[in-house]
Amino acid sequence: MSQNKPTLFTLHSSLFTLVALLLLTACAYQPSSHVIRNLFSDSVYVQVEVDRAEPENAPFVKDEMNRIVYTRFKGHIVPKDQAESQIYITYSGTYFRPLSYQNGYVTRYRAYTRMRFRMLTKEGEIHKNINTIYESDIKDSALTSSALRIEAIRKGLEKGMDEFLAYVSARAAQQKKAQNK
Repeated sequence: MSQNKPTLFTLHSSLFTLVALLLLTACAYQPSSHVIRNLFSDSVYVQVEVDRAEPENAPFVKDEMNRIVYTRFKGHIVPKDQAESQIYITYSGTYFRPLSYQNGYVTRYRAYTRMRFRMLTKEGEIHKNINTIYESDIKDSALTSSALRIEAIRKGLEKGMDEFLAYVSARAAQQKKAQNK
């Protein structure tokens, strides 16, 4: 019967994991989701305004932002009069720039999404303008291209929300650190 001896790789990975855990706990590391939950209450009101230049995207953008807020905060989206925290999002549109061509047709594009966030919490008010970039290939089919346009908007919105949440959690961590000094 052969014995299973630990390899050098498993010893190094175990040591690395142990050191990483010690460093994170010694530095009082808190995940951004924990910081966000402390900043926000369980009830969140979300208002999404969509640029008049893209009225066809208004329902999609509103539904998508509500879904993103719900999944990121794990809170409840409620009417304004019941909310303890409020997020106002202005979607200023997505525009597309071709990156590469083949036989005169665009084969790759870059989508730029613009949005503005204003957040009201028990800690105060935060404003942030965010522009995101998403790149993708285009298929030959017009139906596929239409689906890619929707996917590009969705990815841009998700990236924008993630960037905003990272910004908010960093600010909250800085404020907490300043209060503890």
